Amino acid sequence: MLVGRYDFLALFQDEALLPEYKGSTFRGVFGRALKSIVCALRLQECGDCLLRCRCLYPAVFERPPDTPSSDIKTGSSDPPRPYVIEPPPESRARYLPGEPFAFTLVLFGPYNDSLPYFIYAIEQMGLIGIGRRVNGHGARYRLERVTSTGRPVYEAEGRVLHRGPYARSVDAACLAAPAAGEKVEYVGLRLLTPLRLKYRNRLVPELPFHLVVRAALRRVSTLFSLYGEGEPDLDYRGLVHRAAAVEIASQNISWHDWRRYSNRQEREMLMGGIVGEVVYKGELDEFMPLLSLSETLHLGKATTFGLGRVELFQPGRDGP
Repeated sequence: MLVGRYDFLALFQDEALLPEYKGSTFRGVFGRALKSIVCALRLQECGDCLLRCRCLYPAVFERPPDTPSSDIKTGSSDPPRPYVIEPPPESRARYLPGEPFAFTLVLFGPYNDSLPYFIYAIEQMGLIGIGRRVNGHGARYRLERVTSTGRPVYEAEGRVLHRGPYARSVDAACLAAPAAGEKVEYVGLRLLTPLRLKYRNRLVPELPFHLVVRAALRRVSTLFSLYGEGEPDLDYRGLVHRAAAVEIASQNISWHDWRRYSNRQEREMLMGGIVGEVVYKGELDEFMPLLSLSETLHLGKATTFGLGRVELFQPGRDGP
């Protein structure tokens, strides 16, 4: 499966008033902007549109067409979307005109080929404005540039779009064959954004290792099935069984609630998840490729907002 990470840098032209967690705000305006540039029948609802199967917008923001629920490995009729927005990590809510802000767009599979549409949509977001309305509109910004692993992708000066490819290919075979090397007995997991995991049909406030592995396997299975070469041939049952033997060596986690307004449902929604750090102890070698990939793919629910972003660390060096 192809995975592309694209870093956007913009400058605010107005004073911006944004929520502490900005992923939902970005995602909502991103959807409006993309629909405005790709929709051929602007007064038509997507569900009734004859062009639905060929249009980029419903494929990205709604359930992909011709995807029966029985083919979706999550057990849900709502499959994962082919993108993740990683908003600015800072919690500040006020930006002044001329101040920069940065965020990252992660694309999966063939949707990397549609990168110019996404760049243009994010550029149009700057004309629409984001955040709280002041004087009748959100804060406008100017997109300055887009890069991928340090390589230039787009430069606003001259409106130059450089040729790729920029996405890297992730081979599912590497998940079943961990690289030879030093034996891993401890690993730390840092939860950079709230992690929402359901187990036995309820959100969980704790994080035993087998839940992390279940979430990672579910995420990999669904994304590769929908946007890659098919479901990976992994020992799912065995991995979960062996993960149950891994212990928590130390932890400092808590439940963090935040609110978002859903334009579609026209109501405020409470979105909570686990934040903090956990150190695991056990025979971890075979799990390391899966955990490493999770740093890019995210884990859990509401990943399109940037939730479930995790980072591995070596205990004793830069962790507890």
